Amino acid sequence: MSDEPQSGDRRADLRGWRRRRRCRAWLIAGAVVVVAAVGAGAGIGFGRPGRPAATASPQPAATATVAREDLVDYVTMTGTIGYGEGQPLGVKAGGTVTWLPAPGATIRRGQPVTRVDDRPVVLLYGPLPMYRTLTAGTEGNDVKQFERNLAALGYDGFDVDAEFSSATAAAVRRWQRDLGLTETGSVAADRVVYASAALRVAERLVRVGAEAPDDVLTVTGTTRVVSATIDADEAGWAEPGRHVGVLVGEREVRGTVTGVHDGSGQGGESSATVTITIEVSDQKALAQADAGLVVRYAARTKKAVLTVPVAALLALAEGGYGLEVIDPATTATRIVAVQAGMFAGGRVEVSGPDIEVGTTVRMPR
Repeated sequence: MSDEPQSGDRRADLRGWRRRRRCRAWLIAGAVVVVAAVGAGAGIGFGRPGRPAATASPQPAATATVAREDLVDYVTMTGTIGYGEGQPLGVKAGGTVTWLPAPGATIRRGQPVTRVDDRPVVLLYGPLPMYRTLTAGTEGNDVKQFERNLAALGYDGFDVDAEFSSATAAAVRRWQRDLGLTETGSVAADRVVYASAALRVAERLVRVGAEAPDDVLTVTGTTRVVSATIDADEAGWAEPGRHVGVLVGEREVRGTVTGVHDGSGQGGESSATVTITIEVSDQKALAQADAGLVVRYAARTKKAVLTVPVAALLALAEGGYGLEVIDPATTATRIVAVQAGMFAGGRVEVSGPDIEVGTTVRMPR
């Protein structure tokens, strides 16, 4: 039904009608205010007696402690386990290659490196190459080297010295008989190859049936080594004899650099990388390791310096660095300027008049 007046003094009735409308409007507005106030009170805890309001609790500040320790700046590389770079092995025997050892095979003293015309070319140990035929009356260091090998193979009846005597010739004939060679008592230069120790076959360079003399194999040592590659501009430290650490799992074993290869190409162009060969005496550790390793060289070390995490440093507006030091008695904090020294392993060397071992500093959020 309409609220507009229907009879009587229309002016009086109109004024009364307007007053009623204003009164109703004020009542509605007041009700809205009350409802809003009640809702707000419930939001801050007044609407549910006995239940406190929820407030955000501040997170405790992260802290760190100044420590005294050694800082080491490492050059790190990824290493792989292998046997080193293969080197060619040639023979002087002329004829047809009739047998070759398989890749991965080990050749030891007294064993053939190949067979040419179905006769063995034998590996012996020593630094001197086989450069001449040895026969009765020959003298020299190469004679002594050969006799030492003959004795190591179990032949006797002669003195190990620099003279190839008739007794030596007799022992040689026994050795030749065991090898299936003609028993001449002399040692032809093309029937012996010298190396410093046992060899491992890396690759065949020729096929059976090829003509010799030639390089017939590439060989390595039988000891596992670690190879690592590094950018050439970071390899100034790398030279034979340098000691490095090889991380095998969580354990570090000592390694020694034995070779540095810069990978220079044709025309003498230098490579952008350098390959480093590392000898590790703990062969058992390498045998238990995965193929990939971490190799590291301690390029710089500072002993017993005060350090904090790098993240604790504050950049000061006036320049330099500071730390927010916490007073252990009051927990109050203050900014203290410090000198930053060497950075390594996520920590930094710091020094200053108010910094000592055990000082607690706040870590920036």
